[in-house]
Amino acid sequence: MKLQDMIGLAVYEVEEGQEIGTIVDISLDSNWNITGIELESKSFFASHVKVVAWKDIVAYGEDAVMIRSKEAIEKANSDHTPYTFLSGKNKLKDLQVLTATGTILGRISDVYFDQKLGNTIVALEISDGLVTDLIEGRKWLPCSEGMSIGESAVMVPAMSEERLQKAINIVNG
Repeated sequence: MKLQDMIGLAVYEVEEGQEIGTIVDISLDSNWNITGIELESKSFFASHVKVVAWKDIVAYGEDAVMIRSKEAIEKANSDHTPYTFLSGKNKLKDLQVLTATGTILGRISDVYFDQKLGNTIVALEISDGLVTDLIEGRKWLPCSEGMSIGESAVMVPAMSEERLQKAINIVNG
């Protein structure tokens, strides 16, 4: 599943079946784990961001995310989350992917996680720009040891170029 597919999903609490809000962003830690979801709450008087920790998510699918109860919702704390997917100071989307040998692989366009593996990020979808995406398609880079999120780029080991090329060949046939 892609993180981009979760953005915009409705969030319901299981106890009363009440819709709580809509996902506006996803938070991650430096170990490539999803730590929670950020949602815009439904309120007539104000629009503010709330956070639900990943451990409080009961289920998620194509149409909605289910949380334990309203008590799982907390006010967003910018110091609490090191990284987000879409917005903020430390966002992953559009961050450059750079090898240790100085080769730019592209920019992050999406992030994949395997529902069976829980909240661990398994791969990055990398874009080389609109024209290249249309001609060659986007690249898929499996996450590995040694990958780290920096202030201006995601750093990947030098061997990732070879793995990226293999992944491209698998995806494009």
